[in-house]
Amino acid sequence: MSEALLKVDGVSRSFSAGEQELTVLKDISLEINRGEMVAIIGASGSGKSTLMNILGCLDKPSRGRYFINGQDTSSMDDDALAALRREYFGFIFQRYHLLSDFSARENVEVPALYANDSPQLRQDKATRLLSRLGLADRLEHKPNQLSGGQQQRVSVARALINGGEVILADEPTGALDSHSGEEMMKLLRELHRDGHTIILVTHDPNIAAFADRVIEIKDGEILRDQRNAEAQSESRGAPAGDAQTRAESPAPKHRLNWARYAEALRMALIAMSNNRLRTFLTMLGIIIGIASVVSVVALGTGSQQSILDQIASMGTNTIEIKPGTGRGDRRSNRVRTLTAGDANALKQLSFVDSVTPTVRANVAIRYGNETVTGSVQGVGTEYFRVRGYSLAQGQSFDEDSVAALDQVAVIDPNTEEELFPDGGALGSVIFLGRLPVRVIGVTAATDSVTDSSDELNVWVPYTTVSGRIYRQNYVSDITVRVSDNVASDVAEQGIISLLTTRHGIVDFFTINTDTIRKSIEKTSETMTLLISAIAFISLLVGGIGVMNIMLVSVTERTGEIGIRMAVGARQADIMRQFLIEAVLVCFCGGILGVALAFLVGALITYTGSDYRMIYSTASIVAAFVCSTLIGVVFGYFPARNAARLNPIDALSRD
Repeated sequence: MSEALLKVDGVSRSFSAGEQELTVLKDISLEINRGEMVAIIGASGSGKSTLMNILGCLDKPSRGRYFINGQDTSSMDDDALAALRREYFGFIFQRYHLLSDFSARENVEVPALYANDSPQLRQDKATRLLSRLGLADRLEHKPNQLSGGQQQRVSVARALINGGEVILADEPTGALDSHSGEEMMKLLRELHRDGHTIILVTHDPNIAAFADRVIEIKDGEILRDQRNAEAQSESRGAPAGDAQTRAESPAPKHRLNWARYAEALRMALIAMSNNRLRTFLTMLGIIIGIASVVSVVALGTGSQQSILDQIASMGTNTIEIKPGTGRGDRRSNRVRTLTAGDANALKQLSFVDSVTPTVRANVAIRYGNETVTGSVQGVGTEYFRVRGYSLAQGQSFDEDSVAALDQVAVIDPNTEEELFPDGGALGSVIFLGRLPVRVIGVTAATDSVTDSSDELNVWVPYTTVSGRIYRQNYVSDITVRVSDNVASDVAEQGIISLLTTRHGIVDFFTINTDTIRKSIEKTSETMTLLISAIAFISLLVGGIGVMNIMLVSVTERTGEIGIRMAVGARQADIMRQFLIEAVLVCFCGGILGVALAFLVGALITYTGSDYRMIYSTASIVAAFVCSTLIGVVFGYFPARNAARLNPIDALSRD
């Protein structure tokens, strides 16, 4: 005699009931052979459903052993039991247990997904099965668009999609009217004749009469196990392995694992679509956090760049050389060793871009009857390059003007506006104290960290101030612009070395504007980091919100989880489903957060604000990575909870 397909040996099942233990099955032993149609009958609470759950690997016995085709299931883990459910069993539930968001065809396809069938193969098999069951015109209908009998037929097709060698039917007619119930039983008899092993669980003797073997259970024990002679006399067809509905060989796993991810992604999109408001509220914390981080970094970068641009407007990498030993040296005004010769010597250094000596004159500026107070500076021809000025009108003075002590001047826009409100500055003569000079140029407006925006400035050749106003041979200071490809600290040491050699002593000090730039950058980065850290807290709050909502989602969709486990989903499949949903929520929140940050920047620009926002690709990428990691980290716990649910508990909560 061939080995039994299913063998139960001394199985008992107990449940905790408070401080007591309730034994539902008591030392059950039985064998079910391939191709049999068995009815397990008994009153409510007799243990018949518990026995069916153990037979279908939805539950485990407390004691005893259960064999499937000779395999001992007692030592198998959850994934191994899921594999048995996929390979051997098809479930027909009393309450159908169809996924409400799926069409009839999609519901039938679910077990084949976990069997690694390709999408096209799943669709073809589901269509063929539903057509065979008379539902060819209902393929795309959702469960709420089908009658009870039609939903039960969808459930049958789902049970057969992977072959369904053993069909477990729990009260298959309990939720149907008499006509639909008769049709269902005829269908089960047809499947039996095709070679499927059918196990019915029912309390109705009339349903049990369709089986060729009846096992009656009472109080957790087998009361009788007898053959139904009338049913046995009916012919049987080929074994289920030869039936048309037997599952085809699955495609290689390495080519079809993507299908599981695609299915999980699709389910996540469906779940998000069906709960739009809740999904948006879940995303809100992520959106605000990402928008805050990106906006703060953009604003900090923009502010930093604005300041650096101001420094650049006075010349990039400039080094000022002043007399004395430092800013607080009260004797500096008596140190008169800096000369135009020093400036000419510095100009010969390879790393120097341009140099200008400066002589400051403390005189009034007068035009006609208008007298104003401003800054009068004698400078070299390269002054405007050193400071980053450009001319809006006229021209600057040249080396011939410097050599000839020409009485020419360049003024800034403030001076032009003050002395020449009606225009006509070029060619006009203004007085610097008693010295008349002719205006030959007007600089363009600029923002500089070294020049007050409301100060009046007049520039003349330094020789003119030294020779015609003060009659001195020294300069107030020298400013050097270092080439952009040279480190300013290295250039500073070279300048100090040259001047020390020329003077014999260190009777000067330097001010490196690059130090100011670096200080500003460091301060800006520190502030940006601080504010970003505060913004990151909102991301954590958003992540906690995601976890809470996902826990709620697991609770709401417990029935769906049970269905998927019953048809063969592994723990990894369930975890993947919910983890992808959490990541997708956070990822979409990240996209919306970045979009919000750009919207904030657009509004700031539209309002004409002086604030600048420079968006950093690195910060945007970091925001996406951060939001995705939040989805993984805070989605893991709910996903793990979902994967660890007991299939029976999950199904019972539907």
